[in-house]
Amino acid sequence: MPAPQAASAEATRTRLAQAQNQLQQLDARAAQEERKRDTRRKIILGGLLLEAAGKERRFAEALDELMSRIQRPHDKTAFTEWSPAKPEDRA
Repeated sequence: MPAPQAASAEATRTRLAQAQNQLQQLDARAAQEERKRDTRRKIILGGLLLEAAGKERRFAEALDELMSRIQRPHDKTAFTEWSPAKPEDRA
């Protein structure tokens, strides 16, 4: 039978490992929630920009400029055969 101190040390190591695992899970959940919030912000802002670009020339020009900055071929393919609505001649 192990000595009482050894058993106590082992029990403490087990609790420590469980606490570290729980902390890792909490950190992962927090990071996942932050990614979701970030994605939601981007979707909302993108929608607002597209709507504004369809109504005002200055936003349409800004959108054209932003789209010209797309570098990765994989990203560019998402926009093939697509163009945003253009505003009527409003300033």
